[in-house]
Amino acid sequence: MATGGFHGLNGRTQGILLMSLAMLVIPGVDGLAKALSAHYSPLMIGWCSFLCAAVLVTPVAVRLHGRSIFPQEHRWLHLLRLVFLVSAATLYYLAVARIPLATAVSAYFIGPIVASVLAVAVLKERFTSIKLISLALGVAGALVILQPGGAPPDPGLLLAFASGVAFACFQVTTRKIAGGAGPFQTLAFQYLVGLLLLAPQAALTWTTPRPEHLWMFAGMAVIGLTTHVLSVLAYRRAEASTLAPLSYLELLGSAAIGWLAFGDLPGGPVVLGASLIVGAGLILLRRTPAPSAEAIPARD
Repeated sequence: MATGGFHGLNGRTQGILLMSLAMLVIPGVDGLAKALSAHYSPLMIGWCSFLCAAVLVTPVAVRLHGRSIFPQEHRWLHLLRLVFLVSAATLYYLAVARIPLATAVSAYFIGPIVASVLAVAVLKERFTSIKLISLALGVAGALVILQPGGAPPDPGLLLAFASGVAFACFQVTTRKIAGGAGPFQTLAFQYLVGLLLLAPQAALTWTTPRPEHLWMFAGMAVIGLTTHVLSVLAYRRAEASTLAPLSYLELLGSAAIGWLAFGDLPGGPVVLGASLIVGAGLILLRRTPAPSAEAIPARD
């Protein structure tokens, strides 16, 4: 057995590292979606990203699983998970077309808070003191960035909040099915069936993509696929309530892309809030003196 490197770490730590990487990569999708929204409907962008991902995933799923490219058990849960994901993606693309990336992600991060509560209520997970402190820091950081109060919220903010709630449901459902089908069976179902669910909204808002934009659609698919694979692997190793606060790391990447690509320079509140959020994630790396039942990772 390896004693060093990634494989030498315990499953919980592996899950934390995998989810951290996923959350630092995913803002690339947001930046590309926002750039494309200047030329295409966000509803169409969602369908095109699923199409590109399906083209990448399906051959791998066929090679690994033959004709059994879809999960063989609990398909209704996979379908429910997909409905949550499609809803979250559609609402989020509508939001980033209207408001800055950092603002959209901040509102979207109602999701990890809801996910932690749902994990306790639905999955019967426990809150430890470390998880509670981490969650409190994450919430505080999000509130600093949002600066609630004042004028009525922008409709884009409300769309981002709704997206966060839908994604929380997606996260908890992912944990529920994580020990079953292989990652590429889950992804093949996600993208191929997702194409059908998203087809009506794409048809109603269709604009033929320009050749110079095709790489952007493909880039969304590659980044999104990488993130989903990392997330599925993370949820096989750690609990949803442990991983949920790490989603706040996405704020760092979104703020950087908003500044570099769209001239959205993060202000003091964003920097302070992001610092609290990073601290929330780092707290989860603290080792416990003895393993408990909730620290034992799910087996592949």
